[in-house]
Amino acid sequence: MAPQFTVIRDTTPDSAIPRGAVVAMGNFDGVHLGHRAVIAAALEMGRTHGRPALALTFEPHPRRFFSPNTPQFRLTDERAKLRLLAGTGLAGAVVMTFDKVRAGTSAQDFIHQDLIGRLGVSGIAVGYDFHFGKGRVGSPGLLVNEAPRLGIEVDVQPHVDIDERPVSSSAIRIALAEGLLDEATTMLGAPWFVTGEVIHGEKRGRDLGYPTANIRLDANCGLKHGIYAVRVGRGPERLDGVASFGRRPTFDNGAPLLEIFLFDFKGDLYGQALDCAFIGFIREELKFDSLEALIRQMDDDSARARTILAAAPDAFPRLGIID
Repeated sequence: MAPQFTVIRDTTPDSAIPRGAVVAMGNFDGVHLGHRAVIAAALEMGRTHGRPALALTFEPHPRRFFSPNTPQFRLTDERAKLRLLAGTGLAGAVVMTFDKVRAGTSAQDFIHQDLIGRLGVSGIAVGYDFHFGKGRVGSPGLLVNEAPRLGIEVDVQPHVDIDERPVSSSAIRIALAEGLLDEATTMLGAPWFVTGEVIHGEKRGRDLGYPTANIRLDANCGLKHGIYAVRVGRGPERLDGVASFGRRPTFDNGAPLLEIFLFDFKGDLYGQALDCAFIGFIREELKFDSLEALIRQMDDDSARARTILAAAPDAFPRLGIID
């Protein structure tokens, strides 16, 4: 059985915090390959010194605090991020509330009061571009300079490149917005996924022979509208299918909705939480002149999705369990 993944928050009493832990520090939106390099460095540091390794991250994302009125396409909400972190082998995560007080804390106070005083860290792993503290004056260089005096170890990871392009959350958002799933999956190290509760829809799919499980995604989701080969997780169960994400131009051009048709499945999913991993992009969303034409296209989409999924039988993000 995997060890329990512990989540430490601002309200966690000091007595419940493991002293001497190593932390991988970052925002970790998407937990992509660059983030995983930082996590791997923290895990190795922890193994070397016999210390637990934790992620240290911030919620809400600092961008949300500084630009509350600007739409933010997050690759992972807080729970999805924690589930991904729990799947890396880390012992837990420290989730710090990013608010006015945190934004106004100087880099030196953050190091001395939060990292050393409250958490009692023995080591820190960060990415080359991570900044912290008021005015973002805290840097990996500052941590390296302070480390000998503080008696801690600091590991700074360089950027991770794929085809001479740095991996970043921004690059992944762009790839998803353009329907370039292969690029996004490569940078993430696993398929991108969303989680949502199945809601009632118009039930048109039943009449077409394609009953769907419908999930409303975050309003700021920037995924390209279109048809996808998907793999769905319902607890430990994995179900293959084809999904449409978009406005249904043949019918109502309404608010974006994720509609998932699961192959060879019968059952009631209403109210259940599903994880939907996007394995392959099939085509853009189209408007059809007749239901017959739509059904023919759906038949073809399903066949293509089955082919894509058969070629990637194990494709699914590695998710851990959190409380």
